[in-house]
Amino acid sequence: MDIRQKVRQFLSSTSGGKLIFEHESKQFLRELGAGAPKGVFVPRGDPLPSAVDELRYPLVAKVASSRLSSKSDAGGIKLNISNREELLRAVAGLMQIEHAEGVLAEEMVPPGFEVIVGGALDADFGPIVMYGLGGIFVEVFQDISFALAPVDEKQALWLINETKGKQILRGVRGRPPLDVNALARIIGIVSQLITTGFFEEIDLNPVVLFPDKAVVLDAKIKIR
Repeated sequence: MDIRQKVRQFLSSTSGGKLIFEHESKQFLRELGAGAPKGVFVPRGDPLPSAVDELRYPLVAKVASSRLSSKSDAGGIKLNISNREELLRAVAGLMQIEHAEGVLAEEMVPPGFEVIVGGALDADFGPIVMYGLGGIFVEVFQDISFALAPVDEKQALWLINETKGKQILRGVRGRPPLDVNALARIIGIVSQLITTGFFEEIDLNPVVLFPDKAVVLDAKIKIR
């Protein structure tokens, strides 16, 4: 099955509006080979599903809404949930947010090095893919590189090496090198998706890097 067929199949199963629910986006990215935390979606009005008991604490709970552009601005993220009782309270509180359509409960990921991967349809150049340092680095250094999509993993490595932050990824001051191959795989996946023409914007921010993996912590995908 080619990427366009996979996207058509995915879009036929989504339940949100133009902004795809985060849990659906992450599940699709996992199927394509990207890393993402283990999580369970709790629809509005439903009790906690039994699958929640398979998650490992601490958890993060995030409001799900196809109408909210920023979960954090709406107070829609609860961190460091340590047991089921805290999760029940967090879910109940998040469901009270205007336009809440559910809650995503996810295993928390330990701190790592944050980067951003994105894709968009540019009016002049067509589908493009973007990579840059995340956190305060993107605000302070504006260390971002762009390429026409699609790119394969070898070209994605070139894109990574176009940034000044490549030195950090290779390991500095005794820190181990980070998994640039897993990062390149995610960049390649985003580039393939944006070239299908089905999506207006793909924003994976942050993607957290470790020596042995890359994990998508937040995913926003807008349908064209």
